[in-house]
Amino acid sequence: MAGDERAKASSTGSSGLVRPPRTRLDQPKAPRRRLLPEYDPEAFGRFSERIARFLGTGRFIVWMTLIIILWVLWNIFAPEDLRFDQYPFIFLTLMLSLQASYAAPLILLAQNRQDDRDRVTHEQDRKQNERSIADTEYLTREIAALRMGLGEVATRDWIRSELQDMVKDMEERQVRFPAESDEGDR
Repeated sequence: MAGDERAKASSTGSSGLVRPPRTRLDQPKAPRRRLLPEYDPEAFGRFSERIARFLGTGRFIVWMTLIIILWVLWNIFAPEDLRFDQYPFIFLTLMLSLQASYAAPLILLAQNRQDDRDRVTHEQDRKQNERSIADTEYLTREIAALRMGLGEVATRDWIRSELQDMVKDMEERQVRFPAESDEGDR
């Protein structure tokens, strides 16, 4: 008994509160029960984008207009016992409000997903632009280095002009000293 009391006293501490048992860190926790149903956010997002895409078309406006016209005509001209929404068309107003209350968040969700995609695309474009700028700067430095190196290299035109100058010098020497060139041939 004394051992039980000591164990109880050590688990309660000095304040007298009972601590929960320690959990083992080497084992995974048991899954907890959830009150809300689980769903795939990506699938729901794709679904909302399809709905938002349809709500933004002329086809939707035409279908919605036809449904409203048929609704109003039926509830005005149908036999009294077959009418389901009398003149102020309160049920029609309720249905349109319900449709709008679901459409607005779905459209916002689709816009948020598009904003996320645009943000990723913008980031990729920015990184590509940075790489292009770095490549351009590197190529500019390389071209400048090549130009500086070519300034020290003898080009074909420079060699041709030097040879032409040497030929002119030799012709001038031949004209000035014709006897020397004749004696060298003998």
